[in-house]
Amino acid sequence: MTMSSETLQIKTQIQHGYRPSRVKQEDKEVQTMKALWSLTVAIAVPLSLTLFIIFEFGSAKWHRATMAKPTWFPPLLLINLASIWSSFSMSLAAWLVWVDHGFHMNSDALPLYISQVSLSIVWHPLHLVIVSVRIGFVVCLLHFGTLFACYHSFRKFNKFAAHLVIPPLVCSAFLTIVSCKLIIH
Repeated sequence: MTMSSETLQIKTQIQHGYRPSRVKQEDKEVQTMKALWSLTVAIAVPLSLTLFIIFEFGSAKWHRATMAKPTWFPPLLLINLASIWSSFSMSLAAWLVWVDHGFHMNSDALPLYISQVSLSIVWHPLHLVIVSVRIGFVVCLLHFGTLFACYHSFRKFNKFAAHLVIPPLVCSAFLTIVSCKLIIH
């Protein structure tokens, strides 16, 4: 077999979709690195925004000094930890939907996710720092509705991603009830 016939044979194999295993291994490594990078960015951006809001606005003085708090009223540390966990969980769920091409299709998943991130970031300073309980309740109610819509939208593309939305949904429901009780009280 001559050199030119070997080259022709390799070109024919490549044209018909055959690649040597070494190239496949390199492709898998590149794809893995791209996936890890996109996962890191997808989690780091919303999580860093949440952490920035928590550290920028700090602990609200009124939260510690609120008149007769019921026993089920959550401490600020628990609210902050729940916000961090919700941000992480929603980011991971959104990344899973993105990997399954849920954001690329004609879907409402991306606008719902962006709305959810925006509402979660706005609620903390609005409710805990500015002490606008009524507007905070409305934002919390909208946040709950957006999370519920995210759950249904994400479920179309990835069942596990939809299950990751449930803990933030429960947390938002609890905070909505707490906000409602603050208005009534």
